[in-house]
Amino acid sequence: MWMRTLAAVAVLVSAAVHLIMWFDGVRHQSVGPAFLLNAAGGVVIAALLLGWGHWIPPLLAIGFGLSTLGAFTIATTVGLFGVHDQWTGGYVWTAAVAEVVAIVTGAVALSKDNPLVSAGQLEHRAPLRRAHLH
Repeated sequence: MWMRTLAAVAVLVSAAVHLIMWFDGVRHQSVGPAFLLNAAGGVVIAALLLGWGHWIPPLLAIGFGLSTLGAFTIATTVGLFGVHDQWTGGYVWTAAVAEVVAIVTGAVALSKDNPLVSAGQLEHRAPLRRAHLH
C-alpha cells in the first residue's frame, strides 16, 4: 500500500502543477485542454490507486507519468502543437520529478500486484522434488 500511496501523491503533484499552469495562462494556448485533462485525470488515477486494489491503477500511474513526461520532452525538443518549452523553472522540475516518481512507484506496485499470475497460483504450487536415483 505504501507504493500506491506514494504513486498517488506523485500523480497528484503533477496534476496540481498542470492545473496551476492552466490557471496561469496555459489555457489560452493550444495545449490548454490537455493541461486541464491532465489535472482531472491525475485526480481520478490517485483516487483509484488509493481506493481500488486492482493492478490497473498502478498501470495507469505508469502511463500517466510516461505520457506527461513524454509530451513535455517533445515540447522541449521539436515542439508540441506549436508550443516550444524549456527545462527551466520550478513547475517544470516539480512536475518532472513527480512523473518519474509516479512511473517508478507505479512499476513497483504493479510488480507486487503481478497481474500475470492468477490469484492463489503461488500458494498452490507443488513443491520441488529431487529425482530419486536408485
